[in-house]
This record gives sequence, structure tokens and C-alpha cells, in this order.
Amino acid sequence: MSACKTLTCFPLASSSSSFFKRTFIVPHQRLTLTRKCSTSALTAEESELQSLTVQHLLTSPDGVSTLMKMDRKPLLPHQSHVPRWFPYLDAFRCQNGTVLTSAEVVEVLAPCISEDRWRRFGSVVRNRSYSVCLVVEGLCDFGNVSAAFRSADALGVQSVHVVSCDTNKRYKDNRHVSMGAEKWLDIELWDSTKECFKMLKSRGYRIATTHVGMDAVSIHDLDWSHPTAIVVGNENRGISDEALELSDLHCSIPMAGMVDSFNVSVAAGILMHHAVCNRISHMGHHGDLTVEECQILLAEFSLRHSKSSISIVEDYATRKAATLT
Repeated sequence: MSACKTLTCFPLASSSSSFFKRTFIVPHQRLTLTRKCSTSALTAEESELQSLTVQHLLTSPDGVSTLMKMDRKPLLPHQSHVPRWFPYLDAFRCQNGTVLTSAEVVEVLAPCISEDRWRRFGSVVRNRSYSVCLVVEGLCDFGNVSAAFRSADALGVQSVHVVSCDTNKRYKDNRHVSMGAEKWLDIELWDSTKECFKMLKSRGYRIATTHVGMDAVSIHDLDWSHPTAIVVGNENRGISDEALELSDLHCSIPMAGMVDSFNVSVAAGILMHHAVCNRISHMGHHGDLTVEECQILLAEFSLRHSKSSISIVEDYATRKAATLT
């Protein structure tokens, strides 16, 4: 199974925002936006989206894929490495075939979102990065997956990969653990470690598996400015032999206690936190998206905000097509 789609749910604020004018390039409105947006209605529909659980998203065939909106870049594993990975194209394809740019999507949806919310999302996007991504391999406890998602979102790690999640067991809803973080992330599902690693390497990532062997490198000795995929393994078995063999390096978290391991979600949080802090210390920042990429990601987030977001943009596309005929 190839990579599934992006999970995000991001609103935008009024285009009158000073941040909006200062940071993003938005075209002059060519069509009158006659549809008014109700904040309360959007909030209600956002609540509908929040009924999705991590378990549903990771076990349902359409759990992840139905949430993708902006077009993604096609990249096959056999292609040469890319210097810097960003997954989205500046295009949203409407049902009538009209293709809108991220600037158009942002402009159309901006009146529907409050100024305070827009500032929050603008700050989040500026601190997002694809240079560090998380891979969870073979986890059985959706609580651990949820906790890892929550840490990734909080630390600005936008990309998360889930390999071979055990779907044969039933777990209680752990949405209270993730706090809805799964909707703010790019989540890709994989059937095999080999397939996942092959794609990650084609995107320019080095693969760092957590391991306590003699050849493991301390996380304090790694250069985190290099695009890195952090891999954590099963709660009981740890990292698979296949993952250890296919990875570029093994890394470990120094420990001073009697036990020799962390809970997997705790380990994931520590690794991502250290990577982000190291990047800030050496580079001055963790977020590294360009202005254009920030705008594309904002468009993606705004389209995930609610069902109304899609209908508003589709209405705009219909009117736009009518003016061109």
C-alpha cells in the first residue's frame, strides 16, 4: 500500500490581518464572495470531524485518504533523492476540474475564520518542518500512537509514518491522549518497513532507528540539521530486525536509571524534542518552510477545517468557471 494522505484541520483568519498582508501573497479577488461564513456553523462541523478517532483513521481503508485536499507531489521510490522534501503542489483540484492555487483557497476561506485563530495557525505553520519526521513501527497500543502524534504536533514535526499497525485487536478510543493532534499532521500508512524506508530515502531522509546496541550513537552526537526519520518500535519487541538492517544508523537515549528503556511514546517525544532543540541551537530555528510552502500548508489546513470549507471553495470554483465560459 502506498502512502496515504495528509491529516490536517486548520482554520484561517480574515484577510485584513496584518500578518496575512505581510507574509503571504494573495491575488486580488476576481469574483464576489457572496457566501457568508458562520463561525458557529463551522465550529459545529469541526466538532463532527473531531468524532474521528486515531483507531478509525489507522484501521479504516479511507480513514486517512479522505482527509487529503491539496495535490501531492508524485515521487516514486526509484527516483533520485530530492534535496529537500515538501509534499504538496500549489494546486487544489475541484470537482468541476477547476484548479485553484493556495492563494485563491486562502483568500476564499479567510473571511470564515477569526483573527485570533488565524494568528495561531500562522505561528504554527511558521514553526513546522519536514526535515525531521517520525516513524512508528508495529505499535499495538493506539494510546502510544496517539501520544506520539500529540508530541509530534506540539514540537512542529509535521510528517508521521505508521508501519504495520495491528488492526486485529480492539482498543478503546484514545482521542483524549492525542487531543486531536492527528488532524494537524501529515500521516502516511505503510504495509511494510522496507516500503516505508525506501520511500523515505528517496525523499532525502537518513533513517535513524532507536537501539541500545554497541554501535548505537547517542542522540547528543547526531547532526539534526540533516533530514532525519526517527524510528521507534513495538512496545514489547522494539525495532524489528528488518528495520535495524535497513536503517542508516542506530541511535540511543542516554539513561541513568536502573531500567534500560523508555515507554515508546516517551522515547518518541524525547527524540523529537532533542532534535528540535538541537536544530534551534545550531540553526536558530526548527521551522524551515519557505513563504510559498507556508501558504500551501495553510491552504491545506483551511480545507481540512470543516465540510463547509470544501463547499465554499467548490462554490467559488463553479462561479470562476462560469466567468471563463
